[in-house]
Amino acid sequence: MTVTNNASPVVTRLRPARRDVSVSFEFFPPKSDDMEARFWESLDRLAHLRPRFVSVTYGAGGTTRERTLRMVTQVKAKSGIDAAAHLTCVGASRDEVDAVVRSYALVGVNRIVALRGDPPTGIGEKFEPHPDGYRNAAELVAGIRKLGDFDISVAAYPEKHPQSPDWDADIDNLKRKIDAGANRAITQMFFENADYWRFIERARKAGITAPIVPGIQPIHNFKQIAGFAARCGTSIPDWLAARFEGLENDPVTHERVAAELAVRQVNELLDSGVREFHFYTLNRADLLLSLTQLLGLKAAA
Repeated sequence: MTVTNNASPVVTRLRPARRDVSVSFEFFPPKSDDMEARFWESLDRLAHLRPRFVSVTYGAGGTTRERTLRMVTQVKAKSGIDAAAHLTCVGASRDEVDAVVRSYALVGVNRIVALRGDPPTGIGEKFEPHPDGYRNAAELVAGIRKLGDFDISVAAYPEKHPQSPDWDADIDNLKRKIDAGANRAITQMFFENADYWRFIERARKAGITAPIVPGIQPIHNFKQIAGFAARCGTSIPDWLAARFEGLENDPVTHERVAAELAVRQVNELLDSGVREFHFYTLNRADLLLSLTQLLGLKAAA
């Protein structure tokens, strides 16, 4: 299949169905009844892929704490899919965070995505730990590990966390999170696979052996994703921006181009031996369904 826009064509190589690939999906807790209906519709449409888990995010400063708990509890009950709850150490004491961890355990949620978190003032603003709280994600991981046998994922940044002074500090921070008890890292979105592989090389040289799962962001809306990328330190290559030129009012072509580009990115990673992917859904299923169909991904038998 070939899709063209203002740049050169992208050619996607269709693959036979494969069942050796593990996927997980990230959702955010809905803020309204309509958004909640879309959440459940999207999850239902993706459930046939039997994801390893579905994660539900946690708002800045813990603003979605109750909704996150409610959604992760219902995900397993309604769909049978394992749920992972995001947890940050922003704006809460250690006792308060530990109480949230215990509440997850009580409802049978044993997967946690442990993050330092962004301050309520927004991404990129200076992080100030709670005076009685966990100071960073490594401390948070260690605290969670003391409370039970949780499966813990942490964040990794293929282009370096925007607040890290240099690569040595960034990789050291990841190593401290893994050494504290994290099972794996999931990367921030990236659009150049070379960035991922350079990051993997740095991590392995530092003695990090845990899985580092690529986080894939299908471009549902280029303007929205580009804005978020600018705030979190992810580069938008010129060639990628060129693909979406003139498509602001052409959603059909926009979606086709987005699917093709995501397929190309994932195919390249598959060819290099990657077998686990984490997809950022923005609570939308259509583009992901197109992507997984083109990739030939099927539920494990």
